[in-house]
Amino acid sequence: MRALGEQDVRGSFINCSKGEAKRLAVPRDLDEHPWDDLDFLGWRDPGAPDRSYLVADLDGRLTGVALRFQPARIGFFQRSMCALCLTTHPRGGVSLMTARKAGAAGREGNSVGLYMCTDLACSLYLRGKKVSQSGARFEESLTLEEQVARTLGNLSAFVAKVTS
Repeated sequence: MRALGEQDVRGSFINCSKGEAKRLAVPRDLDEHPWDDLDFLGWRDPGAPDRSYLVADLDGRLTGVALRFQPARIGFFQRSMCALCLTTHPRGGVSLMTARKAGAAGREGNSVGLYMCTDLACSLYLRGKKVSQSGARFEESLTLEEQVARTLGNLSAFVAKVTS
């Protein structure tokens, strides 16, 4: 992913107003992100523990989605799998992220959801730069490029639901 600035990030959101996008907490360390290892930018709002955001370059266009989630209350021995990158996590490492739909449907309260890595670090898990608390990912026969394509395809399908 190419490096993004604060204005790029704020101007990309599709499911919140311009005022909301102006007020949301953008990471202050954008220039320090490992952009070559990221397929999308994802972060949690430090001031609002139930909010997360992601920005991806989909079909040549920056697309930002504001997400909400309920902190997971999963048992000690349960594992969950991220629907984007297929990484398994124990104890709340995966959360149901919900996004208000774009446009009139969102103003009426409609939303869509997907189980995602709570820290939105899917790109780093795929590349082995970050390891889940369970210790490792499942061995896959797909190449890294194929895993990245699958993850971006899953993300693109979710964003399409937000905009439909």
